Amino acid sequence: MEKKFQAAYVPVGTGTFHLESAQELFEQSAALLKGIDETFAVPEKMLLTTDLLDEYLKTIDPDLIVLQNITFANAAYASEVLKHFTCPILLWTLREPVIDGGRLRLNSLTGAFSAANAIRSFRSEPFEYIYGSPKEENVIRKISAVYEAAKLKYDMRHLKLAQAGHTPQGFGFGRALDLEMLHTFGVTLESIEARELIEAAKKFSDEDISEYLRDASERTKGLEKTPEKNRKDFARLYRAYKEYVDRNHIGALASRCWPDFFTAFGTPVCAVLAMLNDLGVAASCETDACGALSMYAGMRLTGRPVFFGDPVSLNEEENTITFWHCGTAACSLAREDTGAVIGEHCNRHIGPTMEFGTKASDHAAVFRIGKKPDGSFRFLIISGKALDRPKQFLGTSTVIQTDANAEKIIYDCVQEGWEPHFAVIYGDKADALEILGHMLNIEVIRY
Repeated sequence: MEKKFQAAYVPVGTGTFHLESAQELFEQSAALLKGIDETFAVPEKMLLTTDLLDEYLKTIDPDLIVLQNITFANAAYASEVLKHFTCPILLWTLREPVIDGGRLRLNSLTGAFSAANAIRSFRSEPFEYIYGSPKEENVIRKISAVYEAAKLKYDMRHLKLAQAGHTPQGFGFGRALDLEMLHTFGVTLESIEARELIEAAKKFSDEDISEYLRDASERTKGLEKTPEKNRKDFARLYRAYKEYVDRNHIGALASRCWPDFFTAFGTPVCAVLAMLNDLGVAASCETDACGALSMYAGMRLTGRPVFFGDPVSLNEEENTITFWHCGTAACSLAREDTGAVIGEHCNRHIGPTMEFGTKASDHAAVFRIGKKPDGSFRFLIISGKALDRPKQFLGTSTVIQTDANAEKIIYDCVQEGWEPHFAVIYGDKADALEILGHMLNIEVIRY
C-alpha cells in the first residue's frame, strides 16, 4: 500500500520553564495544525526530554516536520530530529506570552537559534521559519503555505508526466530529460510518439466516440458549427488521449501540436488538451514539459485548472500583461457571459479550438519552472490579479494586472532569457510556490 503524505508536529522543550503557559500554547498549536489537516501527527504531550522525543519520532514517518520550541531546548533536540529524517522542516518560535519584568516563561527564541544552528550544520537546502503565536494571522498563513508546498513536493514525487511527441523546431526550451526531472522533482517522465495517439484515434468508429462528442458538447458552445469530419476527428483524438492518460496514470501531459495534427491528421489537438485541463490533467502544448509541470503545480495548489500561454502584450498605463494561446484553455476558465466558445485555429483555420477570455480573479500568480543557461532549474513567480476582460485575440487569453511594475517584469524576463510559456494560476499561491523552491533548493525570482 502506498504511503500517504504525513505532516508531523514536534514540540520540544524542557521542564524548567513555565509549563502552564507552554501547555496552553501546545494545545493551541495542535488545534491550528489539525485545522490545516486533520491527519497532522501530534504527540499526546509536550516533548520535554530527548527520551520522549525519541519515542515519538519512532511513531511517525513524516514528509514535513513542524519543529517548535515550546520552550528553550538545546541543539540536541533538533539533532535528534535530523538524524531520523531528511524531509522539509518548518522551525516555529513562540512569542513570549508575557513581558512584565518577571520570569522568562518560554525562552523559545533562544531555542530556535540553537535548532537553526544545528539544521544549517546538517543541511545545505534552506529551511522555513516563522515567529509568533498560534492565533496570529501571519503564523497561520505561513504554516498553511509550508504545508501546501510540502504536499506538492510529495505529489510531484508520485507524478507521471508524459511527453507526447517532440518539441517543434526552435522550441527546444520545452524538452526535458527523464533523469533531471526525477532527480530534481521526483517526477517520472515517460514518452509516446504523437503518431501513436493519431493511429489509435483513427481506429475509433463513430459509435466509439459518441460519448466523447456528447461530453465535449456539454462543456462548450458552438461545437456543432465545426465541420463534421473535424468534429468527429476531434472526438477520436479526445478518446485516444483520455484512454492513454487513464491507462498510464498520467497526471500531466506535454503534447506536440503543430504541424503534425494539421498535416498528418487534419484536425488540431488544441481542444483535446482543453478537455484534459478541464478534467484535472495539466496539459500543455508545443511539448513543453516544464510548462506542464508548472501547470500541475498550480492545479494541485488550487484544485482548479490553470491557464497556459505566451506573454503577448504589455500595457504600461494599466500595468498589465496579456497572456494568450491558440486555444487550449480549460472550458471552466471561460467567462460566464460567453462560456467556452468553439472556433478555429487562428493561423491554420481548422477547428475545433477554444475561443474565449478567462474569468476574473482577485488573486493570480504567473509561474514558470524554467532553466538557466547552465541547465539548472529556476522558478519565476509574479503576483497579481486577473482582470475582467473579454478575449483579446483569436484563441484564449487572460489579462493580468501585476503587483510589481509590469514593464520592469517584461524587460527583466526578456533580458534574463526566460522561456515564452507561463502558467497563470488563479489563486493566492505565490508563497507556497516560493517555499516549494526553497524545499527543492531551486533559485526563486519573485515579483
